[in-house]
Amino acid sequence: MPAATASQTIGPYWHLIEHQEWADLTRFGATGEVIIITGRITDGAGEPAGDTAVELWQASPAASAGFLGYGRCGTDAAGRFRFTTLKPEALPGAGNQTQAPHLSLALFARGLMTALRTRLYFPHEPLNATDPLLAAIEDPAERATLIATAAGPGVWHLEIRLQGPGETVFLEV
Repeated sequence: MPAATASQTIGPYWHLIEHQEWADLTRFGATGEVIIITGRITDGAGEPAGDTAVELWQASPAASAGFLGYGRCGTDAAGRFRFTTLKPEALPGAGNQTQAPHLSLALFARGLMTALRTRLYFPHEPLNATDPLLAAIEDPAERATLIATAAGPGVWHLEIRLQGPGETVFLEV
């Protein structure tokens, strides 16, 4: 059996977030409902996490030559990030369950030996009430850390807190 590869911080690959075009998932001519995702990442003291690489993955709409379903960007000094993408749709879950529309986020930063993974859900989606992951989070305050807020027409914002009061729910993968 092969040995597992050790985890490491983003380290020598930090330059990969310098390509700002990677934050635009529609750059190859994707068609559909274009949305903007903004966010801010803070540490346990509420200070901005300005050295974070953020990856966005989505399974809906399906990947194609015009839409890769994947993007990456770095946070600025205030801990802010921004993506342009397509609004996701509901996805099949295990068995006959359906997942609410969502985006998957992975955070890489100095001092993190493995990525932190979370999700962004959209408010007022009927399927949020029965989404398998959201339903597994009993505390409404914790569940709310995964729900974006409307920040304008077609613009959604998510505050991500790395630790402490109001810490975002992170997922084990």
